[in-house]
Amino acid sequence: MKTLKKERKATDPLLRSADAIGRREGWVSAIGYRVISLMLMFMLFTSSSCSEDKTNIIDIGQEPETPVDENYNPTPFAGVPATEDIVMYEMNPRLFGSSGAFLKIIERLDGIRDLGVNVLWLMPIHPIGQEKSVNSPYSVQDYTKVNPEFGTLEDFRALVDAAHARGMAVIIDWVANHTAWDHPWIQNKSWYSQDGAGNIIIPPDTDWQDVADLNFESIPMKRAMIDAMKYWVINANIDGFRCDAADFVPFSFWRQAITELDAIQGRTLIHLAEGIRRDHLDAGFHMVYAWDFYYALKRVYVDQQTAKHIMDVNNSENATIPAGKHLLRFTTNHDYSAWEATPVTLFGGQKAALSAFVVMVASDGVPLLYSSQEAGISGTVSFFNTSVVNWNQNPEVTAMYEKIMTTYNTSTALRKGNTTWQGNSNVWLVMKEYGQEKVAVIANTRNALATVELPELLRNKTLTDELTGAAVSLGQNLELENYQYLIFKVSE
Repeated sequence: MKTLKKERKATDPLLRSADAIGRREGWVSAIGYRVISLMLMFMLFTSSSCSEDKTNIIDIGQEPETPVDENYNPTPFAGVPATEDIVMYEMNPRLFGSSGAFLKIIERLDGIRDLGVNVLWLMPIHPIGQEKSVNSPYSVQDYTKVNPEFGTLEDFRALVDAAHARGMAVIIDWVANHTAWDHPWIQNKSWYSQDGAGNIIIPPDTDWQDVADLNFESIPMKRAMIDAMKYWVINANIDGFRCDAADFVPFSFWRQAITELDAIQGRTLIHLAEGIRRDHLDAGFHMVYAWDFYYALKRVYVDQQTAKHIMDVNNSENATIPAGKHLLRFTTNHDYSAWEATPVTLFGGQKAALSAFVVMVASDGVPLLYSSQEAGISGTVSFFNTSVVNWNQNPEVTAMYEKIMTTYNTSTALRKGNTTWQGNSNVWLVMKEYGQEKVAVIANTRNALATVELPELLRNKTLTDELTGAAVSLGQNLELENYQYLIFKVSE
């Protein structure tokens, strides 16, 4: 082993801010998510955040040396996509049984690539804490080791190499806010938040008994955290991070960490914040979560609100996003598939789930698929224990996800076009335009027949549905079957 030492800059240490009232994977109800989201948004837009220096990067102390394996000399992946072109796939390794997930995921990569995916996000790959454990992968026992449940470091490197060979970047989940109680850092008591009696505490305003809250006033802890993040870039050739519970962690740390990570020579990294704070984008994150959009889908498909509500939320969320930054949009992820229901159950069947997905990809953001979603699984999908998914159980559903994403990836208008609302209370209908390319996306949000008046550009034409290849003769109005969805390319 040798060490790699690089010149770096860092931000000033700051107290944990009041925004650390957020949420955690699998512990808060859907209602809780929404309430907390609204609370955070209120704080963000009514406070000046004057306690944080958001412009200067200040030295905070000696940078530790990052271990480098002399026998591991990977070539940095040259295919990391621009943020606006990302199609992300969240992988839950526990869906591959109780052992050897890394190598089993390699066998699944061709199917993931066929979904149009170019970024693979792996949920936490680290060992899980045993003290006070609930078997959550978000209770990290050691930041620089892999969970033996999934395989070895060599197996993980093989997975990264295999993904790169198929044109996919790889990012890993990073849990910066807290550790397991049996993490080696626990010996450094000052690295953790404490109560008045000097006892290490769980994250405030949560019931997360299996984890200990980290103290972001501790300079040594922050230095060790960033060094651990660098370890995976240098020693496993990963392409970035999805940062868990990002709203709990001060701006100053994220800015420091991202600045140092981006300074690693020859690397283009992806930074995704699981949060809604818009200052994450100032810190260097490329994407934040679009939770409000997910709730809007539920309010329309489940609670029967007007379909235009989705468009209104799409517009209001994007109005707060600066140029070059993006929102991550989804119809499910590991939290919602585990604690609410999979899209099939939540939205009302396979066709309803696909209808909501079409609406999602036709909105303005980066699309996410969650592993098992393409298999059309009903009920719930846990990430606290292992299971095995039959990826071929609904081939027609998988094929439709592939077709939707192929259409998305081959249409600049779908990915980047200006969006114009043309629908009604039951039908999502938008025109998307980029240059000379125009695309119409139509989806019935109801479990009943619905009719929509077509815009002039579509009337009295015969157009081909990009998803089925069928020719559709259009008049002034279009009647749609329950949850029916169509995509028409009008001109190019």
